[in-house]
Amino acid sequence: MMNELKQRYQEEISPAMMEKFNYSSVMQVPTIEKIVINMGVGDAVQNSKSLDSAVEELSLISGQRPVITRAKKSIAGFRLREGMPIGAKVTLRGERMYEFLHKLVSVSLPRVRDFRGISKKSFDGRGNYTLGIKEQLIFPEINYDKINKVRGLDIVIVTTSNTDEEARELLAGLGMPFQK
Repeated sequence: MMNELKQRYQEEISPAMMEKFNYSSVMQVPTIEKIVINMGVGDAVQNSKSLDSAVEELSLISGQRPVITRAKKSIAGFRLREGMPIGAKVTLRGERMYEFLHKLVSVSLPRVRDFRGISKKSFDGRGNYTLGIKEQLIFPEINYDKINKVRGLDIVIVTTSNTDEEARELLAGLGMPFQK
């Protein structure tokens, strides 16, 4: 069984983009390479239990076990030493990536209060899109009663496109609700 988004990409989005950007080969059409979900846990310095709950929530959201990220250098003002665990991240590829993107677009983003679409300005110049989410509660897997603290997370969608315009076209085709 092939994922709905992947199928739509191959049947509709890819031919439309070939026509719009005048690609000579199907291999030039940009695709989504990976999705990285990152959750920084600043209070992990004082409370190591908060990192465990963040890891648990991230694994529920992504369906994959996260990697714990560690501090690269010491910062005295934050009482932070090099090598201390300060966050968690997950890299999704293949089927899981398409499943997560479908869930994000069709279920999670519409649950955001006063949602008017996501910003068109969050591209990095090389065709990658970054989206910040203020609370993990918009994901259906997170049980409201079991969380101890509302945490935000970053979602980075890495594409193979060369320009932001190509990436915007690709993500809009996949159903990303950009602001009008």
